[in-house]
Amino acid sequence: MGSASRRKPAFLAEKLKTIRETLRLSQDTIIPLLGLEGELARTEISSYERGRREPALHVILAYGDLAGVYVDVLINDNLDLPEKLPASPKSPGIPCPAAPKRPTPKPDS
Repeated sequence: MGSASRRKPAFLAEKLKTIRETLRLSQDTIIPLLGLEGELARTEISSYERGRREPALHVILAYGDLAGVYVDVLINDNLDLPEKLPASPKSPGIPCPAAPKRPTPKPDS
């Protein structure tokens, strides 16, 4: 395997924060709803939302289940979250318009 770094989703952090805020949850109260009590801490949620760390796949899956969206919606920069969360039935996301291209968010320093 090569040593080149993989491409990371540019909007994952923003989407995770949007899910939490739309559901009116704190960083502490989202953890048990994700089913990750004892595994995650508030500081890790903060790191994910600020783009400083990337969550493990099972954490991304838990966010998708909580929000009622497919994991693709979270990791594909060409898909947006639906307006209503949690989505029911499960949402495949909303395709982003082809142009103009969404600006890449700058990580916090």
